[in-house]
Amino acid sequence: MQIFHHIASLRDALKKERMAGKRIGFVPTMGNLHDAHIQLIERARETNDIVVCSIFVNGLQFGLNEDWDKYPRTFENDCQRLRDASCDYLFHPDDIEMYPNGMDTQTRVICPTMTDVLCGASRPGHFEGVTTVVTKLFNIVQPDEAVFGLKDYQQLAVIRRMVEDLCMPVQITAGEIHREADGLAMSSRNGFITDEERPRVSQLNKSLNWVADQIVSGRRDFEVLEAEARQQIEEAGFKVDYFTISDSKTLEAAAVDDSELTILGAMFTSGARLIDNVSVVLN
Repeated sequence: MQIFHHIASLRDALKKERMAGKRIGFVPTMGNLHDAHIQLIERARETNDIVVCSIFVNGLQFGLNEDWDKYPRTFENDCQRLRDASCDYLFHPDDIEMYPNGMDTQTRVICPTMTDVLCGASRPGHFEGVTTVVTKLFNIVQPDEAVFGLKDYQQLAVIRRMVEDLCMPVQITAGEIHREADGLAMSSRNGFITDEERPRVSQLNKSLNWVADQIVSGRRDFEVLEAEARQQIEEAGFKVDYFTISDSKTLEAAAVDDSELTILGAMFTSGARLIDNVSVVLN
């Protein structure tokens, strides 16, 4: 695996691969890699000749009271995991390389839809940071395909809309959610869950699946279902950020005759904010 810290040198290397007719897959990350990230690398390998991964903890997508400085940096371990997964190129820039004029005056990419609800409501400016850095990374790597985890469903939906709106020649692929044995979705923030909380955090996934089962069985009282699920999570000892049944494409509140639904939830432990989702397709 070749490691690059600078945009120009990575571009030169990838230009040669592209001229040789190689198809390039890309997996952007913030590091602290776990099995779910490696699954995305493996998914990119299935349909591409060259796999590029980026590790960049993007300060632009963190709010004032969020955990940018506490976000785990595990670069050496990440490199070994990527080598074991046969990643070809790793792009690991610093803040100056990505934001040479500073973040305060950085040109922003704004998606005006789907970004002020759910995670966007509790994390103002977050998706503006995501769409801006992903656009920059797409411009740097120029991949044929980019693979994003389905756990961050809203992020995936926003990026798909951005790519469509801006006519970017990038195929966006969703990698399935990688879960622990009890259903907990793998996340870099799971390391902040306490030993006392750990047996109970799967309640988020249990409530999502319970609501999905209720919908499949015929219930359409969505607001009541959301309230019942929030109560389940609160009774397990956690604060609910949101729990909603949405149209899978627009993320608007689901209508009773929608056929493709996604149930999304976020909750707070004492030290982490966990998100998860389950989708349902009705006949």
